[in-house]
This record gives sequence, structure tokens and C-alpha cells, in this order.
Amino acid sequence: MTSSVPQPCENPLLLDPPTGPVAGPTTGPVKGPGLWSANFRLYFTARSIAMLGDSMLPVAMAAGLLQYGYGAGAIGLVMASYMGCFAGLVIFGGVIADRFNARLLMIGADLVRLGMMALLAGLFFADHVVLWQVCAITAVNGVAAAMFQPGVASTVPRVATDVQGANGVVRTAESMMALAGPAVAGLLVAFASAGGVIAVDAVTFGVSAVCVFLLRLPPVAHETTGPKTSTFRADLVEGWREFRGRTWMWTVIVIWMVFMVTVMGPVTPLTAGEILPAHGPKAYGLVNSCLGAGTALGALLAMRFRSHFPLRAGATALFGSALYPASVGLHLPVPAICGCIFVAGAAWAYWGVNWATSVQTQVPGEILNRIHAYEVAGSVAMLPVGQALSGPASSAFGARHVLLAGSVVSLVVCVSLLSVPAIRNLRRVAQPAGKTG
Repeated sequence: MTSSVPQPCENPLLLDPPTGPVAGPTTGPVKGPGLWSANFRLYFTARSIAMLGDSMLPVAMAAGLLQYGYGAGAIGLVMASYMGCFAGLVIFGGVIADRFNARLLMIGADLVRLGMMALLAGLFFADHVVLWQVCAITAVNGVAAAMFQPGVASTVPRVATDVQGANGVVRTAESMMALAGPAVAGLLVAFASAGGVIAVDAVTFGVSAVCVFLLRLPPVAHETTGPKTSTFRADLVEGWREFRGRTWMWTVIVIWMVFMVTVMGPVTPLTAGEILPAHGPKAYGLVNSCLGAGTALGALLAMRFRSHFPLRAGATALFGSALYPASVGLHLPVPAICGCIFVAGAAWAYWGVNWATSVQTQVPGEILNRIHAYEVAGSVAMLPVGQALSGPASSAFGARHVLLAGSVVSLVVCVSLLSVPAIRNLRRVAQPAGKTG
């Protein structure tokens, strides 16, 4: 299960540095025929197939649990078991990836997820669905995802010479998979079973593991100089120190945490609560499709329009995100809501690609996995808080007012991002041409 929620890093259940002279990654990019080198094709396939499976899973889980008499609370508990383990352990995953071999860790994580999803599918096929067992399996899945995610940041610069183009292409593909996945899952559940969809998700992790295994990457610094002599705790502290030492990064994450609590956490459940009773499931499905389509467009635009100040450009585009909660809160007609959400999706994706590219091109390779883990943890941790608070807030103030307040906060977030010099003045770094260390 991954998150499609826009993160500064950008994506679980599922997504640049100092303003002074910055060292590029310590690993040189793999040379190849433009963007679509053999390594990038493998990475692209791994990410796209895994996203297709992940976007199918929530539909299968909800349908399967409801079939066995469990309600919305049980579905939420299953999702929380995944997200809690992911958010709580992804930082440790970053340290492990930097200490050893991120690629091997990603392969191992995929194999664990393959096993867990196969086991879960077996429970559904055997008509033996017990809630605590489902929660335990999804919790292990969350741990594996926490081990996989940090390696994503350091892999992109090693498989593509055009890091921003690679991020844009992958984000576009993930958006299309997120659109197709729920529809495919709905058909499979209707004609087969929830267990069948979960089995397909297990297979996608197997495909991802094979693709990552076939990657041929240059070694990073610690792989060529021998095992680390520092302790795990020292590496954890070093990661925090490096993260805290980049003003542009920690200020973005702090601002984004506010955005998660006040906007992204409430917007999904409250949008469903506003649109479904008034316009029905077809309208809600159309709204979600427009969000996915907008996200795909935003990723393509980020590939085409590359500012010398990527975070300034991304934060400016992010003003469009305010249209999402505003359009739902104002009870606009469905076509107008779809248009607004399409623009919001494009804004999120344009920001996300610029952010991810900045992190991957400006943070030294030997600490990139840890720093990526810290920023993912900061982004994701506040999402369930916002979701949990959305119900009490809507009861106290009304869903409409919470959504409109979220629209105002979206604008404040954009102004806050642009008001920080370290964010506003961060310059785009030329693609690394080789090893710097």
C-alpha cells in the first residue's frame, strides 16, 4: 500500500539543498542512450508495475474486509498498521541503506512484500480472514516498505543522466497507474475475488525485485572503501545533523507538516463525505480521475519547464493546490470541481518533481538515503494526524468550513515557502557528470 498524497519528496498507502556551494552525488550516473538507458528502463518498469499493484490493493482490501463482515473501522486499522510501521521505521531504513547496499535492501524488501501479499491472498482464498492477522501482515509490509523507500532517492541519479526528466517520467507513469489500478481492481473483484487482486499485487513485487536485481549500477563510496567503522547510532545522528544543517530542507518539511495536518489529511475524507451523498459514486470517481490526470500533466510540465530556481517555481505553481479544497467547500458544480482538482493535481506534481530532483542532485550520495528517509518520515507522519482530526473538526465547525480553511492554509503554505530565502534562492544544479568523491 502506498500513498498518492503529495509529499515534498514524493507517494506511502503511498512523491534542494544548501544555497552555497554543494557537492554533487558521490556516484556518477550511468551512461546510456539518453534518458531511456537499459538501467532506467528496468527502474521505470519496477516502479510502474509496483504502483499498479499498490493502487489496486486498497480496493481489494476494502472489498474483501467488507465481505467478511468488517466495517470502516477495521479498514482504517489495517491501513494504520501499515502507515505506522512505515513512518516509524523509514529513518532506520535510510541508515541501513547508507551503511550497506541500498539496491540489495530494495530487493530484499520487495521479496518480503511478495511473501506477505502471497500469504494474505492465501488467507482470502482459504476463507480464513482474521483481522489481527491481516493487520500483522500489513504491518510487516509497512516495515518492508520503510526499508525500500530510502533507496529510491539514491537510485534515480545512478540510472539516469537526466534526473529531472527521470523523475517526471516516473511520476507520470505512477499517476497513470494510480488511475488504472482501482478500475482494474474493481473488475477483478467483480469477476474473480479480493484474494485474486491481492495475488496480483504480490506478483508486482516479484517483478519489481527482478528488475532491481538486473540493474547494473556503479558502486557508491562506502561500497568501494570497505565496511563502515561508525556505529548505527552515529550514522543515525549524522543523518539528522546533515538534514538539520540544510535550511532549505528542514524548513520545507516543517511547512509541509502543517500542510499535511490542515489540508491533505482532512481533504480526502471530507471530499468523499461532501461529493458522494450529493452526487453519487460516479461523480466521486470522476473527481479522482481528474486528480490523477492533473498529476500526470504536472509531471510532464516539470520535464519541459526547468527553472534555475526549482523550489521557487514549484512553490509558485503550488498556489493552484488551493483550488481543491476551495471548490469542494464552495459546493461548485461537479464539472467545476473536476477542473479545479485537475489544476491542483498538476500543481502538486510540478512541485513534487522539482523537489525530488533537488534532493537527488544536491545531497551527497553517501548520505542521500538517510536524508531522504528523514524528509519522507516528516512528510508522512502528519498525514494520519490530519485524517484523525478531520472528523472532530468537521463536527465542530462543519466540513465546508474546514475545507475552506484548508484552502486558505494552502495559500499561506505557498507564501511561507517563498518567504524563506534558502528555499526561494536555491539554484538548480547541473546534472552530475561523474564521481566527485
